Amino acid sequence: MRGILDGVRAREVSPAFVGRQEELAVLADALRRATAGTPGGVLIGGEAGGGKTRLVGEFADRIAGEALILTGACLQLSTVGFPYAPFTAALRQLVREVGTSEIAALMPHDGARDLARLLPEFGEPAADPDPDNARVRLFEQMLVLLERLAERRPLTLIIEDAHWADRSTRDLLIFLLRSLRHAAVLLIITFRSDELHRSHPMRPVIAELERIEGVVRLDLPRLTRAETAGQLAGILGSEPDPKVVDAVYERSSGIPLLVEATADSPDCGMPESLRDLVLAGVHRLPEEAQDLLRLAAVAGVRFGHALLAAVSGLDDRALSSLLRPAVDGNILIVDDQAYAFRHALIWEAIHDELLPGEHSRFHQRFAEALEADPSLSVGGRSAVEVAMHWQGAHDHERALQAAWEAARESEAAFAYAEQLQMLERVLELWDRVPDAATRIGTDHVGVLRRAAQAAGASGEPDRGLAFVRAALAEVDEEHDPEQVALILRRRARLKFDRGQAGALDDLRRAERLLPEDSPERAAVLEPLGRILVLLDDDEARPVIEESLALADRVGDDCAAADALNNLAIAEAIHGRFAEALAALEQAAARAARAHDDDARLRSLVNTVDVLFVQGEYEAAIAAGRQTLALAESLGQARTKGIIAAHNTSDAQVALGRWDEALETIELAEKVSPSLGRLSQLLLCRAAIAIARGHGDAAATAIERLTTLSAADDPYPQQLLPIARLSIEWRLAEGDGPGAVAATVRAVTDHDMGREARYVWPILVAGMRACVMEGDRALADRLRAIAAAKPAYGPVMAAWRATFDAESAQANGAADRTAWEAAATAWGELGSPYPQAHALLRTAEAAIADGDRDAATWMLCDAADIADRLGARPLRADIDQVARRARLRLDRGPGGQAPLGLTPREQEVLRLLAEGRSNREIAETLFISAKTASVHVSNILAKLDVSSRGEAAATAHRLRLTG
Repeated sequence: MRGILDGVRAREVSPAFVGRQEELAVLADALRRATAGTPGGVLIGGEAGGGKTRLVGEFADRIAGEALILTGACLQLSTVGFPYAPFTAALRQLVREVGTSEIAALMPHDGARDLARLLPEFGEPAADPDPDNARVRLFEQMLVLLERLAERRPLTLIIEDAHWADRSTRDLLIFLLRSLRHAAVLLIITFRSDELHRSHPMRPVIAELERIEGVVRLDLPRLTRAETAGQLAGILGSEPDPKVVDAVYERSSGIPLLVEATADSPDCGMPESLRDLVLAGVHRLPEEAQDLLRLAAVAGVRFGHALLAAVSGLDDRALSSLLRPAVDGNILIVDDQAYAFRHALIWEAIHDELLPGEHSRFHQRFAEALEADPSLSVGGRSAVEVAMHWQGAHDHERALQAAWEAARESEAAFAYAEQLQMLERVLELWDRVPDAATRIGTDHVGVLRRAAQAAGASGEPDRGLAFVRAALAEVDEEHDPEQVALILRRRARLKFDRGQAGALDDLRRAERLLPEDSPERAAVLEPLGRILVLLDDDEARPVIEESLALADRVGDDCAAADALNNLAIAEAIHGRFAEALAALEQAAARAARAHDDDARLRSLVNTVDVLFVQGEYEAAIAAGRQTLALAESLGQARTKGIIAAHNTSDAQVALGRWDEALETIELAEKVSPSLGRLSQLLLCRAAIAIARGHGDAAATAIERLTTLSAADDPYPQQLLPIARLSIEWRLAEGDGPGAVAATVRAVTDHDMGREARYVWPILVAGMRACVMEGDRALADRLRAIAAAKPAYGPVMAAWRATFDAESAQANGAADRTAWEAAATAWGELGSPYPQAHALLRTAEAAIADGDRDAATWMLCDAADIADRLGARPLRADIDQVARRARLRLDRGPGGQAPLGLTPREQEVLRLLAEGRSNREIAETLFISAKTASVHVSNILAKLDVSSRGEAAATAHRLRLTG
């Protein structure tokens, strides 16, 4: 075989791309779908040396003219990945191609400052005291950037070596693939499938990504014998002898990297190990070049020219001279920034050749070089690299200091999982460094507190609680009460995030430990006030007022905005809506003055909610849309924007604009990365499903809501609406006993002394269950609760009127006056669904009174509403009442509504024809001007006219005004 290869210069990498046609077709199809508006991802798994990089490189070459291609690779040094390494690399490529100013122009508001967390070229990162909010905003801005880039031309983002991905990179990948909608974006992610052992952190991520719609997985098979022959032909420059093909195929098993290594072995003898095979090309290099590669391997798979020059002590010419054979031999590849080992297997094999003394000495040299000049870092995270190198050099003192600095660097980049790793390293080294506290400027408890915060921010509250326990064990409440108070505040936040009881107790204890003049007191009072006000606790208001006074005293607009938000909630809970809106206006102004986008958005979200609670539904929808637009511009569409979407959909449901509400909900569900944030939206979806008779969908939504709500969740706005829906679902299913049982659970398991806005709907639904089952005892229990319950504003007044009517019904007598009052109250609010139900019950009472004409009109009106809303169960109830009373709902001869006008619309038309304004019509009929306007709009549509004058003329001509 030696003779066959004599005189043939192996190219090692075949210029011809062999095989993989099916895989290329899958990639091309994914890009076509993305270009058509269905973004997605392709996960490419394969064993080491299996050709993943070659495949994506070939695909990138083929689509270069039709798509923007950004590439980044996950990097590893020791056991720690570089935070966001592939995204930093992709951003750096984009900056080189178009510049920072053009990228900044694509971003909403001040979004480019968030990108500075990944790449310093974007300036000083925006400050944000809330790590969770800041991290989500960074993710949001990256998503926005991809979407805006894709508006110009289709975008393909290639992420290589995901088996090395750090936690932050993994989280961002999941976020992007879950959140991309209608953008021409394709993500291609490669990983070593043979490295994903059972406990590998990327394994569950791959499984999760595979479940996302639009994501497909490709597992690269080994080359066939024919494909191996084709690769050899490209390498050798001619058709290989069949015996060579057989030998190479047998030795390489069809693994492309090993085909290359085997083809370049002139004797084709079997190597002692895979490592020997991979290193065959390296060992043919000059000895000095091999030594330099071993030094370079300590830097990782990728390293910079300047860094290697600084560590090796060689000038540019000497360094280039020694590296050129490795580049020519395809051991290294090079771009305009750095060198990289062509394959990680090559890097691993070279790194494994290092002697123990060399390993420590080389790590020390790299650490010293990077400390002297951090700009030498290619990965963009010099502190992390320095920490790893000092760790590799076994220098505990410097490793501790470097890990502390790396933790700060990771925190600044919102890489909280990596921050936690570095802090844990500090804690591991603490006892090995006698003056550890002096070296890093904080004590052991300070590190534990920081680790607890990082654990919470990275979504690991249980680990955070462990750090808190350790910190509390080291401090004495008597000698350092302020330290204990701040640790308790952290524990409260972790418990809150985990859905665990006890957060309120911790904050109360922390507040007692802090004197009135303590600067830390405000940091405890704000979250304490926020929780107390959500619990509708009498203690809330004095806590909030003290918090606001503290903020005013020190001139802290951010703290003042938070306190004013809490105050507004307290005012709204007790029906002082004007005061609540005034407080929210102040909160928004102070937040804007302090450039606190989070507090500003919270103010606007709460404004939408207050408008909804007082029945200003149109205003709530308009404010909700403005809030959604602002949230998107600030990069918080998937946090505060989701809450605004919920409040907006609530108002749309109330106005009977159910399809619009579902559109709002669907949009929010598409953009939200967190199922927990969708719980309020699920309430709206479930309510519509129940009203429309979609029992299975309602059951699924209620089950999801119950799962999302922690068993010990104390907040009424989370639990009481679910309890109400559970009753209404059983009522809709005709399950009277189940509805009664659900009512008993609601009033037994939950505090009915909480927020009235959430209790009245439960009382109404529960009383309806009592009517269905004739349960007088439960009805009396509900009446007792209602007697002590205030009804603030027109919405709660409408609920109370409905309850009074249902209560009379439960006593066996339909009160027509009570039901008319309820129908009028809901009509004034423009809420058609409860109005239709009240009209149905009023009609039943009218039938009992013998007033069949009035009953017919009311049933027809209710039927019109039910049909318009698609409320099938309600329509079925209407039809049943009509059948029993032998009433015709087509309004038949003599009862036919002219041109489909309802009796109320005929009254409005008569006044309109007299030349009355909407306000005058409202005053005459004792309805709101808004309701009068709605009636006029309906009349114009039914008469097919465009103006009030035409409507009046048509009314006179057709004698529609009586």
